[in-house]
Amino acid sequence: MADSVPVRCPTCRRENAFTPPTFPCACGAPLTMPVLRGGVPVEILHRTWQASWVEVRCEVCGRLDQWPAPESGCACGTVVRVPVVPAPASSSPGIPEPGSLGAPGAPAVRPAAAPGSRPAVLRPAFRPVTIRTARDCVTAAAQYLKWLGFADVTRTQERTAAGVDLRGTGVVAQVDPTTRATKLREIECVWLNGLNDSAIAVFFSLAGYARDARARADELHLPLFVMDLTGTPQPVNDPADELIKYGATGR
Repeated sequence: MADSVPVRCPTCRRENAFTPPTFPCACGAPLTMPVLRGGVPVEILHRTWQASWVEVRCEVCGRLDQWPAPESGCACGTVVRVPVVPAPASSSPGIPEPGSLGAPGAPAVRPAAAPGSRPAVLRPAFRPVTIRTARDCVTAAAQYLKWLGFADVTRTQERTAAGVDLRGTGVVAQVDPTTRATKLREIECVWLNGLNDSAIAVFFSLAGYARDARARADELHLPLFVMDLTGTPQPVNDPADELIKYGATGR
């Protein structure tokens, strides 16, 4: 998971902790926005399409892509755009040129793995499902698990008392579409379901997690994701980052 960095509001001078967002690269590796430490945030007064995107190069595959520019909100109401480290002008030898991965008709290029390490899974870019209802949350989570490699994930016919919404070979998942932070009990329930099914347990939440729930998930090595209204889950802890990197084959 990305470490938080301090961002000073240019209006009230308050210093806020900001965690850079992480997105799934087309190669499957988690790509965290490389926030420029010590950079000067710029207040957003007028939004333009061009200013809302930044170029960032994936450290795993070398692909250079446009990503949403990181933004941070302050309690005083000011919203700032957080500067990122400029992308290197060229990639290293042996790394594919930007756009070569996922190009129509082009074979997938797998980056060399370090001796003894598991290679990251290559997969196409995830196509999110816009969230408008609680049902959309479950649909988006199901699509995301399929993107991770759990191809036969299906919605449970009737949500059990334990709260399992999705099942597939080797995976169970719970989705919390409410506007309250997910509680500790829900984390432990889905973990027990995974234990009973000899499957990995995954949790998706729309409003984030209570502090004790987050700590317990880390202890249980249970992947946590938070969902935004675009339908793109974001990893919250290290197990979630690992699941993105290695997918279903890395269990």
